[in-house]
Amino acid sequence: MDAIVSTFLEDAEKEPLTSNPKRPTREEAEAAVRTLLLWAGENPDREGLVETPQRVVSAYREMFSGYDMDPHEVLGRTFEEVAGYDDIVLVKDIGFHSHCEHHMVPIIGKAHVAYLPDGKVVGLSKIARVVDIFAQRLQTQESITAQIAATIDEAVAPRGVAVLIEAEHMCMAMRGIRKQGSTTLTTRFTGAFLDNPQEQVRFMTMVRGLGA
Repeated sequence: MDAIVSTFLEDAEKEPLTSNPKRPTREEAEAAVRTLLLWAGENPDREGLVETPQRVVSAYREMFSGYDMDPHEVLGRTFEEVAGYDDIVLVKDIGFHSHCEHHMVPIIGKAHVAYLPDGKVVGLSKIARVVDIFAQRLQTQESITAQIAATIDEAVAPRGVAVLIEAEHMCMAMRGIRKQGSTTLTTRFTGAFLDNPQEQVRFMTMVRGLGA
């Protein structure tokens, strides 16, 4: 699915970053949007829609820019001068927008990401950036949760990683059962967070703002 979507985003002249060698041109992508407008029952030549194909392709290029980014590179620089600090580092309430890979409609939520340093730390903004990189792809919430945890685990080599994501899925709110306001929670724990339930409790307590 990653390759299918990424082919929709870039001009043929740009070197593709996926395994799909037949990435359409921007003109072909815009033509595909016109086809969808026609299929929906609209007239793509009316005033309000004349520039919609161009706008949609530009928006997709931005919303799915995560395919062109490497989260491991983002986490490549670490810092060891931390005065011996080895307790939880938590970045919570990281807002994000993603898209469901099944219906291509929005997922809106926030991520809470923590790790236990093992002699080095990473810039706090880099954690938020990793969330954005994975969010700016077609996703399931389960996948993005696991991907964030695995990437931090591999790139930073901490004693443990904890990720909690809570999100609303527009594929449930706008179609199908149409249940607005329902929230899905997913977690992933590695290392000390996985092996020690007390560390999980500390993480959840800090996320919920009840102190450490």
